[in-house]
Amino acid sequence: METFNSSSDKAFFLVGFSDWPHLELAFFVIISIFYSLTLFGNTSIIVLSRLDLRLQTPMYFFLSHLSFLDLCYTTSTVPQLLINLHGLDRTISYGRCVAQLLIFLTLASTECVLLGVMAFDRYAAVCRPLHYTTIMHPQLCQVLAISSWVGGLMNSLIQTGLMMAMPLCGHRLNHFFCEMPIFLKLACEETKRTEAKMFVARTIVLVCPAALILGSYARIARAVLKVKSTAGRRKAFGTCGSHILVVSLFYGSAIYTYLQPTHTYSESEGKFVALFYTIVTPMLNPLIYTLRNKDVKGALWKVLGRGTDSE
Repeated sequence: METFNSSSDKAFFLVGFSDWPHLELAFFVIISIFYSLTLFGNTSIIVLSRLDLRLQTPMYFFLSHLSFLDLCYTTSTVPQLLINLHGLDRTISYGRCVAQLLIFLTLASTECVLLGVMAFDRYAAVCRPLHYTTIMHPQLCQVLAISSWVGGLMNSLIQTGLMMAMPLCGHRLNHFFCEMPIFLKLACEETKRTEAKMFVARTIVLVCPAALILGSYARIARAVLKVKSTAGRRKAFGTCGSHILVVSLFYGSAIYTYLQPTHTYSESEGKFVALFYTIVTPMLNPLIYTLRNKDVKGALWKVLGRGTDSE
């Protein structure tokens, strides 16, 4: 096989789901619908959080960041996937592939950290309600949001840099976008040292926030169980249950992809698992966080001209 690296102008061939041609039309329709819902839902949350004073709280501040992340996150991969499914062009240049990888990893890593920050916010709201506004003051919220973005960018730069240093053999990427495990499969040389370095970076971004989330919700569950009011317990669990569902979908699929050794990684399974954290989760986030949220519903009706000042 021909060996090439970052100095090459060769193009990659994205296999996508061409191994299942009978499914491509169905995938195209379903993913187009999911992508449209993602754009509409996340844009709505961003707009509503800016327009309605009731939503200008730490929770919705972080949620608007999450929505912006999901908009960029899906847009970094889905348009390419739709073109691939339509059969118009299954190639991508090395430069575009590296750029896509860098952007995707930045956004995905930032979301990992941000979900941990949001869990801390919920912990402060439920377990420290009297001190919540003091703990989650605007300056701290800004610092936590910026730190999430910086941490995501640093992780992405490290992993992308390690990938670019590897000589690659072949141009066939058995995926629908430029995903890191696929590059490790194409490496012409031993990758144990590179994988070890990547594993450390991934552990920091995936496992540390996940541990923070588990710890936060363990404390939340203990605090909620002490609440005597059934309605109060139901409200608290309802608020936090949506976050747990998002976290489970996102982290479960991401950990499966990024924390397993390269030699055990299945390219075919990896493509379907990737659909969860690139398409399904970003589409569900707005629904899960706002479906039973009276503040968001009230803000929406107000924007649509159906609300009243008393709301």
